[in-house]
Amino acid sequence: MILGLDPLYGGDFLGDLGVTLLKVVVAFVFLLISVMLMVWFERKLISDMQNRIGPSIAGPWGILQTLADGIKLFFKEDLVPDNADRFAFKLAPYLSLVPAFLVFSVVPLGGDFNGSDGDGVVTLFGHDTFLQVADPPMGILFFLAMSSIAIYGVMLAGWGSGSKYPLLGSVRASAQMVSYEAALGLAIAAVVLQTGSLSTHDMVIDQAAPGFSLGSFGIPNWNIIVTGFVPFVVFLIAGTAELNRPPFDLVEAEQELVGGFHTEYSSIRFALFFLAEFMNTITMSAVIVTLFLGGPAGPALFLPEGWWIGTIWFFLKLFIFLFMFVWFRATLPRFRYDQLMDLGWKLLIPLSLAWFLMLAGLRVGDAEDWGTAKTYGFVLGFMAFCGLMATLLMAAINSARSERLAAMEDSHG
Repeated sequence: MILGLDPLYGGDFLGDLGVTLLKVVVAFVFLLISVMLMVWFERKLISDMQNRIGPSIAGPWGILQTLADGIKLFFKEDLVPDNADRFAFKLAPYLSLVPAFLVFSVVPLGGDFNGSDGDGVVTLFGHDTFLQVADPPMGILFFLAMSSIAIYGVMLAGWGSGSKYPLLGSVRASAQMVSYEAALGLAIAAVVLQTGSLSTHDMVIDQAAPGFSLGSFGIPNWNIIVTGFVPFVVFLIAGTAELNRPPFDLVEAEQELVGGFHTEYSSIRFALFFLAEFMNTITMSAVIVTLFLGGPAGPALFLPEGWWIGTIWFFLKLFIFLFMFVWFRATLPRFRYDQLMDLGWKLLIPLSLAWFLMLAGLRVGDAEDWGTAKTYGFVLGFMAFCGLMATLLMAAINSARSERLAAMEDSHG
């Protein structure tokens, strides 16, 4: 369902430009403030989970601790290693930071999506527009492109540092992010297959449409339900790995890499990496909300209808995933590197590919009007085929592992 581009453009050029610049500034300021609050929230929540005090000195409840850390890093000495490639070393932090903001620019933050005419359009200073910086027709592909560019920031940081440990960290990061990018893309493909559009705004409108009912209880048309929950789980796991957050933080494993790809960074350049990590967490949470939980779409309940209802729903959903990422960090142990690769290549990619093919088959069946019996027959047959393929894959993996262990024993014997 393609509903068109942002209605802002095509009228008064200066007015459209002014509204666009306003949206850019508001989104950027919001992200910076959100990062500051997210760092405080993560420290405070983990301290509560681990029975510690957490930040408590700078500002009420320690809420200004992040600001104090930023000021400290800004005035620290900026060091560049003698063996570093100066251009790559200085460019890398920006390649990590800028994509996080650019991805956030295509996320719908609000709007009225209720009712048959709920298209999310709001009026700002007499101009109709969407509550997102931009709505390109290939918005979700833009997200994948920007997440791929962020890999270069990590890789250049390790390579440009001229040191072995940062280089090992950046190679780990590149392999990890490339591995999980495939599973991430397949999970997104399932959503695109369901909604029929690459536009993030159209995805929200599709999920805002009435779902089905179980008696008096209405089931929303969110993609987490419509796609069968599996793409959501795959996207959440792959997104966590893309963020290099625990339990997938092998990029900065202190035990063997000192600090990972940014070991040689200090002052404001280190702060940019720190800022990019938490900004990416907020951005990834916003993308998950948009793809699978309807974005700003939600019932008005007892509140009067208006565009701000969508914004409230969006931030409530966003907060759930921010809490979840902190919860992961506080409770889950770090993966070994072989476990990290096995999970990505041997489980997530085959699972997401098989699920996508099943959803595609169901779409064909819906178009061809298969009926209930034929649809159930297809699902059961496809699951049996996938079970056979999974059995053969596990047998091949176990056989290769046994041969490898036997070769190691022979070499040591």
